[in-house]
Amino acid sequence: MRSRHITCLLLSIAITAPLPASPQSLPDLTRTPGATNPAVTQENRDATICRRGWTHSVRPPAGFTAALKKYQLQEWGYADKTARNYEEDHLIPLSLGGSPDDQRNLWPEPRHPADGWNAGLKDALEATLNFQVCTGRLMLLDAQRLIATDWIEAYRRFVR
Repeated sequence: MRSRHITCLLLSIAITAPLPASPQSLPDLTRTPGATNPAVTQENRDATICRRGWTHSVRPPAGFTAALKKYQLQEWGYADKTARNYEEDHLIPLSLGGSPDDQRNLWPEPRHPADGWNAGLKDALEATLNFQVCTGRLMLLDAQRLIATDWIEAYRRFVR
């Protein structure tokens, strides 16, 4: 009887507990902890991240990110090494003052992860947090911390 009770308890926990993100939906924080651009501050956000076209002006060349993605897929032991299946993404996005070319801020984010937490969802969060920062509803450092710590939880809090 006790065994049946434990099995039912474990089954109810499994059903009600949220599924964890796959290792690729959230970056390995030992490799990609995030890094910020020292040129972006709370005080100058209107002249940087809140100015139309600013992220384009600091985006690294496609050749740089393509080569880095290829290297990371190989060195980090990804089973699927098909580059087009990933977006080389900034953990702290450029739109929130993330470092454009610091490798601690870039990782191969899967376009179609098994758990569904894909680059498009992260992009929606980035736009939402940028709006929050640019309208003064959220401090820049808080937005950076939220997205770098666990962007999926931040999405659930700010987008859903």
